[in-house]
Amino acid sequence: MTAADRRVLPGFKPAISLTVGYVSLLILIPLATLVLKSASLGPAAFWAAVSSPRALAAYRLSIETALAAGAINAVFGVIVAWVLVRYDFPGKRIVDALVDLPFALPTAVAGIALTSLYAENGWIGKQLAPLGIKVAYTPLGIVVALTFIGLPFVVRTVQPVLQDLEPEIEDAAAVLGAGRTATLLRVVLPGVLPALATGFALAFARGLGEYGSVVFIAGNMPMVSEITPLLIMIKLEQYDYAGATAIALVFLVVSFAMLLAVNALARRGAARLRAR
Repeated sequence: MTAADRRVLPGFKPAISLTVGYVSLLILIPLATLVLKSASLGPAAFWAAVSSPRALAAYRLSIETALAAGAINAVFGVIVAWVLVRYDFPGKRIVDALVDLPFALPTAVAGIALTSLYAENGWIGKQLAPLGIKVAYTPLGIVVALTFIGLPFVVRTVQPVLQDLEPEIEDAAAVLGAGRTATLLRVVLPGVLPALATGFALAFARGLGEYGSVVFIAGNMPMVSEITPLLIMIKLEQYDYAGATAIALVFLVVSFAMLLAVNALARRGAARLRAR
């Protein structure tokens, strides 16, 4: 019996056939349907639907808030992961479990809870109101909601990498004369950056398509706090299926292009850090 005969999977051809079929059924065929449905509009109607001021404002708001939330999670997610990996403290298991709470919590429940907290009469909103900071029913509220649901993506992708990064490496850098900043930039960051980029991309992608937790806290005012998923839902409620799929298609293409750009920049950054 050869090594190929002892493999668990039956072979390359059956495995690749199953993979392509599964991916096509779940992803490619629905996306192809999206394209075909959008094509029923015709070029002029398609362009009018996807380039209207309301649609452009929704694209911009969705992308900007998802980027802002991803950037916040990229910073604080690493800090949370670092604390969970490097330190032992009472209640550590509880904190570690709380990180996964946004995964299990229904998004609508999260949206209602955040709105109750950050409304002008909420616990946190009352404290921010005298400072002139309004969170609920503003784009800032959208960032808060997306930060809440995106944190686990960064923590859970960075945490295993930090666990594999031995503390002795940091001690060796200190013995060789490297300060904390140099150790962070030249020792820790190059090893963590690929995972951090992955976590950021996952949080960003989740933020782009998030609906349930945002719709309650956003206020949903056209041209102000209306996100793209909500605009698509409004089109569907108006039975404008072709218009909804056209907006969804453009948003999908733009989001996919941005994710590719984020991954490419992360790879280049990691390569430059390793070359130092």
